[in-house]
Amino acid sequence: MKRRSEHVKELKEEARGWTPEEALAKEREYSEQLFRLKFQFASGQTDTLQKIRERRKDIARIKTILRERNLQTKAER
Repeated sequence: MKRRSEHVKELKEEARGWTPEEALAKEREYSEQLFRLKFQFASGQTDTLQKIRERRKDIARIKTILRERNLQTKAER
């Protein structure tokens, strides 16, 4: 099983190769997963606090990459 740090590195590398549309789609997918996890956690169905934290960080990473690209294109103009 992969360590979390290995997963993070892979996600960053993979996300940098995504088109903006792919990144937005992935962000939406992770947001939906986060919503479901929060709902399950609140209703006591599972103990998914760690998964909730990981998903929030994954969303933040994608948003950071999108922001970097946005700033880079503005700087190139």
